[in-house]
Amino acid sequence: MAIRDDRDDRTGGADPGVGPEREQTTATDLQAFAVQLRRMNGEINRLVHGFAGEHGLHATDVQALAAILDAPEPLTPGRLREHLGLTSGAVTACLDRLERAGHIRRVRESPDRRVVHLHYVPDARSAARAHFRPLAEVTANVRSGFSEDELSVVLRFLTTMNEQLSGVRSPGR
Repeated sequence: MAIRDDRDDRTGGADPGVGPEREQTTATDLQAFAVQLRRMNGEINRLVHGFAGEHGLHATDVQALAAILDAPEPLTPGRLREHLGLTSGAVTACLDRLERAGHIRRVRESPDRRVVHLHYVPDARSAARAHFRPLAEVTANVRSGFSEDELSVVLRFLTTMNEQLSGVRSPGR
């Protein structure tokens, strides 16, 4: 009698055991993750590029807006530069575009007047929320099909992926 395990459900068949077949099963599992992550990244990028185009921005500008929005405390241009992996000049150009377009403001609010904090302008935040509302609605709809335990695992997976990916650099960088 053959013993079935969880791998049967992930691969669509019995555990092939050892050897090249076993390596293929693992590669398929990894490939399935890679395909789905690329698809999701592509769909989100499609929305990001649409927002960027509608507002006369670059995709990197939208990444900067997301970083400013998601930061637990106001970002400085230097911390944004580190987060995005850009040069100081590229970040300055990005912030100039975002400020001209009315999305952010630079504020010297600390006792050290050399420190600049970046703030998302409330009206611009509303425009972004309106544009990305379909993404939020799809996310809410998909989440409703999963238990809290399943969502906890998904969130842990995504968090760990993002933490580890943040340390990966392209060759030559």
